[in-house]
Amino acid sequence: MSEGEKTIEYTPTWVVAVVCSVIVFISLVAERILHFFGKYLKKKNQKPLFEALQKIKEELMLLGFISLLLTVFQDRIAKICISQDLAHQWLPCKEKKEVTTEHFQTLFSSFLPNGNGRRLLAEAANSTAYCTAKGKVSLLSTTALHHLHIFIFVLAVVHVTFSALTIVFGSTKIHQWKNWEDYAKGMEDDPEGVVETKITQVQEHDFIKGRFLGIGKNSEIQGWVYSFFKQFYGSVTKSDYITLRLGFIMTHCRGNPKFNFHNYMMRALEADFKKVVGISWYLWAFVVIFLLLNFVGWHTYFWIAFIPFILLLAVGTKLEHIITQLAQEVAERHMVVTGELVVQPSDNHFWFNRPRLVLRLIHIILFQNSFEMAFFAWIWVQYGFNSCMMGQVRFIIPRLVIGVFVQFVCSYSTLPLYAFVTQMGSSYKKAIFEEHIQEGLVGWARKARKKNKGSGFKRSSNESSQVGPKEESPLVFEMDKVNGKESSSSAV
Repeated sequence: MSEGEKTIEYTPTWVVAVVCSVIVFISLVAERILHFFGKYLKKKNQKPLFEALQKIKEELMLLGFISLLLTVFQDRIAKICISQDLAHQWLPCKEKKEVTTEHFQTLFSSFLPNGNGRRLLAEAANSTAYCTAKGKVSLLSTTALHHLHIFIFVLAVVHVTFSALTIVFGSTKIHQWKNWEDYAKGMEDDPEGVVETKITQVQEHDFIKGRFLGIGKNSEIQGWVYSFFKQFYGSVTKSDYITLRLGFIMTHCRGNPKFNFHNYMMRALEADFKKVVGISWYLWAFVVIFLLLNFVGWHTYFWIAFIPFILLLAVGTKLEHIITQLAQEVAERHMVVTGELVVQPSDNHFWFNRPRLVLRLIHIILFQNSFEMAFFAWIWVQYGFNSCMMGQVRFIIPRLVIGVFVQFVCSYSTLPLYAFVTQMGSSYKKAIFEEHIQEGLVGWARKARKKNKGSGFKRSSNESSQVGPKEESPLVFEMDKVNGKESSSSAV
């Protein structure tokens, strides 16, 4: 038995013990870091972010399972034989007569024993010989499986990292709006506004002057063009924030004019983070389709970069246009209003009357951009910059520029716009309540429903002062309904 083919039977025990110790130590450190970070989030009452952390753990568990499957079945997969003609179709690169093995030595192999590369080559040779004896070739070599294994790991890590960076940068931008929230509350505390009835000239209002572009077909086209460019500079202004905030409060919280809209918006964004950081089935389907179509001559790796780019521009333009539509509605209906100018939130302004569809699109944008960057990094490290899969420099530079652009604009413009504008739907999110109130209301509503489904509950006339299931506020049942919708959407 040669030096590179030693099994664990002929490996020194101290080598096995050292390698196992290092692996276990790294795993325990990573687990402890996640554990203490979770305890910190719970201590700070950041339940949405804690749930996002749990989602990350689920993704890591899924990765571990995929890794286990690839490891256990790699020999069997390598011994699945296909015909020569089938093996030469839809190749990512043109075949060379002499195949070198330099690309087998990767950055990751430097952390493994020196015999690991030779072991992979030996296993690849065995599987090749098995199929060659039958006049066929291996479906997927052991080395190719190893590279695919690394790619899936890199993809998941890059996606989680990019999603977290997007949320952090987006939250930083939203925190800058806190001054506008304080200013709006200060206006409500103004004693002069209580004594005098305010008359607002609609056309002179800052919100209308900044957003209303006139009436007619030409103004509609101008509105879309204006919205397209608006997403890149001053996407949300002070007058936008104050006006839309008031519209939300007058629609959903009329009894609480001092409602903290900024805190609600941040809680809603944190709750959405756990959906963005995950990798849903349709995203894995996208990975499979890309791997299928990435054959020589199509330059799929280049064209795929335009998908998140186009989606990003479309989503940003739509969100900006919704603000313009709200201004258009008020300006067309009124010349003068008594009191403050109030917009009317509605689902009709969103695609297919579904505000949450925007979150799905942002999820796709972030994942596809992460996929593009992960694929670039993986090819560079695994095969080198001159690999045929990397493509020509004239294709590489636009891909990198688009990737950086998408990440920057999504963090500082599109995500804050989403957090702000999607509150202009017909309904509100459960984040409108503090966490302990959410749990109390949902539990209260569910108990009431269970009692109502029972044998029936009848109150006598002398129990009119007591609170029974029939006295539940519609707000409570709506809260239970919203909770059910969000739970079902997160399971998709």
